[in-house]
Amino acid sequence: MAIKDEEFNIGKAMSAGIIGLVIISVLFSTFYTVPAGSRGVITTFGSVDMIPKGEGLGIKIPFVQNIEIMSVQTQKYQADLTAASQDLQDVQTTIAINYRIVPEQASEIYRNIGISYPDKIIYPLEQEINKATTAQYTAEQLITKRDDVRNTMKSLLGDKLKGRGIIVEEISIINFKFSESFTQAIELKVTAEQNALAAKNKLAQIEYEAKQRVTQATGEAEAIKIQAEAINKQGGKEYVQLQAISKWTGVLPTVTGGVVPFIDVTPVSSGG
Repeated sequence: MAIKDEEFNIGKAMSAGIIGLVIISVLFSTFYTVPAGSRGVITTFGSVDMIPKGEGLGIKIPFVQNIEIMSVQTQKYQADLTAASQDLQDVQTTIAINYRIVPEQASEIYRNIGISYPDKIIYPLEQEINKATTAQYTAEQLITKRDDVRNTMKSLLGDKLKGRGIIVEEISIINFKFSESFTQAIELKVTAEQNALAAKNKLAQIEYEAKQRVTQATGEAEAIKIQAEAINKQGGKEYVQLQAISKWTGVLPTVTGGVVPFIDVTPVSSGG
């Protein structure tokens, strides 16, 4: 009898334990948490509740309802895309976009596309916009007008995704990659332009130096002309004195029979 009572108590304890685990599981299944910067999408047997749940703690029906978390923060999506330029050059473009989903449309996005919406909707539209935009520019213009290309892509992609509840905040063109032959042609062109610029600068330097020499020669000729006019006007006397003064060391020469000044310091009469 004691053994039966003991077996009964063990069975009772196990049952109570199982019931306790079920209750705990039910309680945990009843509550959910939506993290900051996210929205919760409730599904009931697969049917989507079109009103997204906000951040914080919430309650759902255990084993009947599930919750999917959708981030509404800014996210980054990067892809390698291929296209042909206006001059039929193959171009591989690496594009990164910053985007976010409209919080109020989280449930709609989940119902229509699912949680893998970046690969299902963003990538195909990026490829479509990239091809349409790239075809408007030559390969060289894609490089020289990079900002115009980026702005065109941002405008077109933004319009396409906005209707699907996705906001494009920014687009960055990470890289353009062309065929090897075209890349070499661009490098040769750049080198030729640099060499031409260097030659132009060298020619400008030569012309500048030549002008300097002409200016210097003109100045020297003018100085000689002025000196010649002074010599002719004064009969050469004052010119000789000026030359002697410029070369005088400050010591008067001495000769036998007396000291004679070799410079006439008598003022020149202004009256002639």
